[in-house]
Amino acid sequence: MQAFKRLTSQVIPLDRANVDTDAIIPKQFLKSIRRTGFGPFLFDEWRYLDRGEPDMDCAKRPKNPEFVLNRPEYQGGQILLTRENFGCGSSREHAAWALYDYGIRVIIAPSFADIFYNNCFKNGLLPIVLEAAEVDRLFQEVGPGYVLRVDLEAQTVTKPDGSVLHFAIDPARKRRLLEGLDDIALTLQHAEEICAFEERRKNLAPWLYAGA
Repeated sequence: MQAFKRLTSQVIPLDRANVDTDAIIPKQFLKSIRRTGFGPFLFDEWRYLDRGEPDMDCAKRPKNPEFVLNRPEYQGGQILLTRENFGCGSSREHAAWALYDYGIRVIIAPSFADIFYNNCFKNGLLPIVLEAAEVDRLFQEVGPGYVLRVDLEAQTVTKPDGSVLHFAIDPARKRRLLEGLDDIALTLQHAEEICAFEERRKNLAPWLYAGA
């Protein structure tokens, strides 16, 4: 997993509350367990004017010109600004995969669904919770060329006028992102202890390893 420390980017405003995971990545795209290839189908039902299927060439599909991801002024943005309860609905990890594959690295909202929030940290995304009033002000200010600077180490969001917003984050999750540690990488940090345990277990109960 790619480490995250700081990011300066154009903000993409998605002014919707209760965005569920089926809206983020519809169910017909859940056939793959690879973490890549989902970006073109992010927010598929809002982004395109036809129904998407996994084998479709998205470059040839009719796009909804009103949807924010299709507006030229927001192309390349890596910070998504949205409303409360983002990521509600099913527990599909594909939602985090699709956002990351599209290029989103930071999501700012007043609140997130718990499972989605946890999945973000497992996949290199930084979900930032700010007060609803602070999010309201950001929506009032955001537009083309509106850039935020996010510093995970300092736990700050710096606005274009230089004012700073602070956010809280669990220390363990912060460390995971700063060091680029997913669940497998965390486990492998204890590889020597795991091997030593397995060797002791093999000596104490060799019949469990017969034929291995």
